Amino acid sequence: MTRIVLLAALATALPAAAFAGPASDAVKFFYVPAVKFEADAQYRDRFTEPVTKLFDLNDQATKKNPDQVACIDFDPGLDAQDFDQKTVSKTLKLSETVDGDTAQVVASFKLFSDGDDSQREMRWSLKQVDGKWKISDIASKTSDWTLSQLECVAGQDPG
Repeated sequence: MTRIVLLAALATALPAAAFAGPASDAVKFFYVPAVKFEADAQYRDRFTEPVTKLFDLNDQATKKNPDQVACIDFDPGLDAQDFDQKTVSKTLKLSETVDGDTAQVVASFKLFSDGDDSQREMRWSLKQVDGKWKISDIASKTSDWTLSQLECVAGQDPG
């Protein structure tokens, strides 16, 4: 009986995103407890093609011109450069749809507590590789772009 009460208390105390599932957990990593920059090389093992190709081009551009902004000059998971961590953490909602070895996770959140253009909705595409969910693409439903479709030429400005 004590276990049931404890589980019920935990279920109401934890955010809903905590129970979304394994694919959502792979996405949640990039938002809480602190937002992480997806293109950072230390997180590369969490991704797969086609988005890894863009990350590789971004790395090459950074090496060729270390004093210039590379191809990815914003945080893809936020669709922004600026944000308030407390607001992102507090408003983050994740929902996932799994179809075999692929999944879609929609992350919705606010960048700031006020402002009409603060709301974001991101669609993360994932593939299961060797039993782990890896991110294959990120798309902004808010701004209508897909990360793998962004142009990046190593050593040149994008677009």
